[in-house]
Amino acid sequence: MMDEFEAARVTFSSDYADARRRFLAAAAAIGAPVRSYENPNRGPAGEALATDCAWVGPENASRVLMLISATHGVEGFCGSGCQIDWMSGDRRLPADTAALVVHAINPHGFAWIRRVTEEGVDLNRNFVDFSKPLPENPGYDELADAILPPALEGPEREAADARIAAFRQEKGQPALAVAISGGQYKHPKGLFFGGSGPTWSNRTLGRITDDYRLAERRHVGCIDYHTGLGPHSYGELICVHLPETGAAARAKRWWGDSVTEPLAGTSTAGARHGFCARLLEERLGDDRFTFVALEYGTYPSDTHVRPALRADHWLHAHTNADWEAPQTKAIKAQIRKAFYPDTDDWREAVLFRSRQTIRMTLDGLAKA
Repeated sequence: MMDEFEAARVTFSSDYADARRRFLAAAAAIGAPVRSYENPNRGPAGEALATDCAWVGPENASRVLMLISATHGVEGFCGSGCQIDWMSGDRRLPADTAALVVHAINPHGFAWIRRVTEEGVDLNRNFVDFSKPLPENPGYDELADAILPPALEGPEREAADARIAAFRQEKGQPALAVAISGGQYKHPKGLFFGGSGPTWSNRTLGRITDDYRLAERRHVGCIDYHTGLGPHSYGELICVHLPETGAAARAKRWWGDSVTEPLAGTSTAGARHGFCARLLEERLGDDRFTFVALEYGTYPSDTHVRPALRADHWLHAHTNADWEAPQTKAIKAQIRKAFYPDTDDWREAVLFRSRQTIRMTLDGLAKA
């Protein structure tokens, strides 16, 4: 077994292409078959993009540990490292249990250092029924051109910030948080856009669910890796099952008293709609599917995370986002750091919590 610092050096990657290479090498080293779902786009260096899935354990196992990375693109640096760490280390599985490791469900966002998909969509707002009226967010509608002003600096930026401050003063910080990050379906280049239909990543997750016959399994326990909310390096276990349901109660049994619930108001994440968990709940039923988002804190939202996210959306909304331009490089470095602190101590804490959460998930699956 590698020590924590050594693991951090060999399992975390410098970019999407490096992460994919390391993931495929880790799968090959343990003889895990891989199925790749090719994305129709290319990365910044012309590299192929794909969601790669490795299956570890018996083909017909009735219980499945599912690990998902890069739901939010740039957050894939963390999730990929955790997946490769597990595949390269102690990956003992209980009897009749296998693991499905889904690497980079949003490969375009990972490669281009964006939180969104190639469609500009926040994938965790995209799993809604588009045949029905979509959720409204009047607060975002009111602030849309202030959230993404024509300029990042100068009088226009100052006027935009003043409008946001006035909104906060009048309606309160919780209302502002919902307005900005609660999800919206009217402003395609805006923050937390849920889309106008299922994205490639959404459809691919559905294909993965079918191809690996997850609906036929006895139970699936899923960890979806995220970064950007909460105290630095702390891994919050966020349950997005509906409160007071059997699935929510089971999540608390599996993962303990630190589990939080956005829909019950106990999480750093506000109430949300459109989580990827909804697809799996619908396909498997909430009695056979248990989900947690493992959310690692990076830097303060007000001073680091939201400004980085705002700058990246501004870049793609108001410029051609030339990959070699100094401004693009600066903004990409800003958002990369906001969602992936590139330090040994942060990565060590991340790996500890990931290993702990995987162990607790396997313990829960063994009793399911």
